[in-house]
Amino acid sequence: MERPEPTDEEVLFDGGIMITETDLAGKITFANRKFVQMSAYEKDELIGESHRIMRHPDMPKCAFKDLWNTVKKGQSWKGYVKNLRKDGAFYWVIVYITPKLDDDGKHIGYIAARKVPERATLEEIKKTYAALLQKELETGIVTDYRGNMISEELTSVS
Repeated sequence: MERPEPTDEEVLFDGGIMITETDLAGKITFANRKFVQMSAYEKDELIGESHRIMRHPDMPKCAFKDLWNTVKKGQSWKGYVKNLRKDGAFYWVIVYITPKLDDDGKHIGYIAARKVPERATLEEIKKTYAALLQKELETGIVTDYRGNMISEELTSVS
């Protein structure tokens, strides 16, 4: 599926909780009605697709590197994410991602819940993300939030 061209239009998340479930590779296996509505995709367009279709180009790769490093260890992750809608508009969320286990305790995927972000905190996050993204574009190196190198190649980050 082709990703849309981003626009400058923000769609404000009006509340509730958006839920998705993915397999271990990040392919969507479930999306609740609120997520489908906010994404502007049809549910059948989302199921089986990588969550990458939602990735906005303004997001620094280090945020996703940190996410994957955390959840692959079986830990939960929380962060602010700017998502890209099918129509090119965007929306911000706070996302909480936890490992999904089967009845035997085997790790089989991830569950992500999204809530409305705090606007005051979001303004600081936007500044931080813009600086991180600029550094990635200038150097080709992905760093964590503290400036420590975590990858020498931007292409190696999921």
